[in-house]
Amino acid sequence: MDFSSTLRTKQASRCNVLQPIRQWLDRVEIRNPRTAHRIAKLIPAQCPFERDIKIFGYTVAHIPPLCKLNPFYEEFVGLRFRALCYLADVCGEDIQQYC
Repeated sequence: MDFSSTLRTKQASRCNVLQPIRQWLDRVEIRNPRTAHRIAKLIPAQCPFERDIKIFGYTVAHIPPLCKLNPFYEEFVGLRFRALCYLADVCGEDIQQYC
């Protein structure tokens, strides 16, 4: 077994450990407006860490979005989307305030 296959095996086992949490997040159902509002407020619409550092109007550095390093990023985005869809489709609310 070479180094690259060992590394792939470790990465695969790490992903398998997180899989039950991913599946649970994907199965969360939004059933009431209060929960949907909390989720929509708690999970930001865009990554809050991405920044341009400017001095005297010139960009001197850029901090990339770190959200995609979160192993549950896709699941949280999906959960927020389901909450917004619930508010718009079931409750008939205007969701512009969350965008």
